[in-house]
Amino acid sequence: MQSTPDLQSPSLPHAWAETKPDFHDADWLEPQASRLAFADPEFLLRRETRGIRFQLEMLKPDLAQTEAHIDHTVVVFGSARFTDRLTAQAQLVLAQQSGLAPAIAKAQALVRNAQHYENARTFAGLVARSSANLPDEEKLFICTGGGPGIMEAANRGAHEAGAPSVALNIALPHEQNPNPYVTPHLSFKFHYFALRKMHFMMRAKALVAFPGGFGTLDELFEVMTLVQTRKARPVPILLFGTDYWKRLINMDVLVEEGTITAEDLHLFRYVDTPEDAWKAICDFYQLSHQATSPS
Repeated sequence: MQSTPDLQSPSLPHAWAETKPDFHDADWLEPQASRLAFADPEFLLRRETRGIRFQLEMLKPDLAQTEAHIDHTVVVFGSARFTDRLTAQAQLVLAQQSGLAPAIAKAQALVRNAQHYENARTFAGLVARSSANLPDEEKLFICTGGGPGIMEAANRGAHEAGAPSVALNIALPHEQNPNPYVTPHLSFKFHYFALRKMHFMMRAKALVAFPGGFGTLDELFEVMTLVQTRKARPVPILLFGTDYWKRLINMDVLVEEGTITAEDLHLFRYVDTPEDAWKAICDFYQLSHQATSPS
């Protein structure tokens, strides 16, 4: 039986408590008055120094990307639960051997959704190879949340094309670790979702949202809201997978009920192939969309 939530419990977990498990020597985080303030991790992880941590999470990834000449990114969002086609097919075989209906249904969904993983991988490779031919000031780099699923697929596509890619990971209770295709010196970890989402937008020249769940929807609608309210400049916002997105969200209802205007429907567009997604971005910025052949 679940216990009754404590009204006095803080809404946000303490950074110190969340950070301790990441260190093998937790004693390093214990209070020590003689430490210099800026070299004292226990002090920097207190509730009262949260504002300082905001600044640090803002500054560290910004400086590193600037030094790496990452000025423009294509941000790819999507489900962390999808896998590549080969892995999905292997899991279906195992599920069928088990004879368990729930396992078979889950594996069948993985096989069905593996197309999104493969499309994200192809799209990222297309962006990377095409950007190799662009002038330095126009180069676009793939940026993801750094986790598994669609994020892994996009980082993988860029990696396979020989291009660096960015990961803006988040510390979560279920240990979301960076996928193996992220460029190591461009792999950043955040404690605060708000700062992470700000970094997504700081360099984003396009957003491509593949099918996903709550996290994908949160990131998608945050960007659409920023553009709608003119807190951010217009960028291509592409919903990849028309069937999925139209089944999930009936945008016309929002217009019919007067909660958005008909013009707001122009903030985004649907695409169904990697080539169409890349062409939409190139057309928006008047770039050549010819990619080099994969090596």
